[in-house]
Amino acid sequence: MIGDRRARRASWVASKVMPHEPAVRRWLRKSRVAESEIDDIVQQAYCKLAELDSVEGILRPDAYFFEIVRRLFVGSVRRARIVSLDSIAEMGTLNIGTDEPSPERVVAARRELDEVMRLIDRLPARCRKVFQLRKIHGLSQREIAARLRIAETTVENDVAKGLRLISRALRAQSDKEPQRSLSESYEGRRTRRAD
Repeated sequence: MIGDRRARRASWVASKVMPHEPAVRRWLRKSRVAESEIDDIVQQAYCKLAELDSVEGILRPDAYFFEIVRRLFVGSVRRARIVSLDSIAEMGTLNIGTDEPSPERVVAARRELDEVMRLIDRLPARCRKVFQLRKIHGLSQREIAARLRIAETTVENDVAKGLRLISRALRAQSDKEPQRSLSESYEGRRTRRAD
């Protein structure tokens, strides 16, 4: 009885889940997970499947497998966040050469990207639109000027202004200064210049 159930489970995993493993591994690589960690996450996912009482209620084995892997990945990132500072300092002294970014660097880079995206959202309206079209969508100054019906010099100035405001906000945050919104910061500078 137990042997039959194991055989059915192994057959189900082999036919319904394993064909999706390459796609899961590609997704993890794209998420910048180290190859050794990918192996661990995939193995843990198979263990989770083996622990299930029944797989008969799983209508989408591919989606279920992806969800298990996603949760394991998120859990590993969370665990990486709560590593003690002493442990991080000790890890820094190890001379382990790798081309892969560490999970801590991946998390830090994602946080930085999220912060930059929040800062872009806080730019003055036209400046934000111009900045997004130029730096995120890669449009040329001429294309942006035509699309927004503004001069190319205005596009150039707004991109420079956006870079200045974002850089200033990032510096202020790193210095732990209280941060006003970028629009307020820009308006305050214009008012002071006019005085």
